[in-house]
Amino acid sequence: MTRKLGILLVVVTALAVIASSTFAVAAKFHSVSSSVNNTGALVVSWDERGLGEGDIDYTLTADATALWACINNGGHNPAAANKRSFEGQVSTGGSFESKNGRVQGTLTAGPLGPGDFSCPNGQHLVLASVTYTNIVLTDTTNNSSVDVPDASRTFLTV
Repeated sequence: MTRKLGILLVVVTALAVIASSTFAVAAKFHSVSSSVNNTGALVVSWDERGLGEGDIDYTLTADATALWACINNGGHNPAAANKRSFEGQVSTGGSFESKNGRVQGTLTAGPLGPGDFSCPNGQHLVLASVTYTNIVLTDTTNNSSVDVPDASRTFLTV
């Protein structure tokens, strides 16, 4: 009788392990969106379902282009040489708690900074426009990724 109980316990434990791994495999991004906020940062929001309970880790990567310009007190870009474009990659990550097998989250990355670009006296540095392409959001806990729509925003026409 003890032996049968032991075998039953092993079978039940094995089924529990298989069932819990099935939930992780079922992870699926239900929706994902991208935008650019007022500071020029990329904002990606998502809803992922089919998750187990606990913390889920995410990474966000994107190719970025930022155009910085010098503006005079009249709000104009006085010379074509007074702007500079920067290209590179932005990335960030975060951990979110799964509630009822679901994570609704938001991550923010960027923008690229102006580096050593500076403006002459009487002008100030502004972010004129940003573009984010090849945006990928990855659930690293469940090895699930989704391509995110490109995002861009123009703050100033130069």
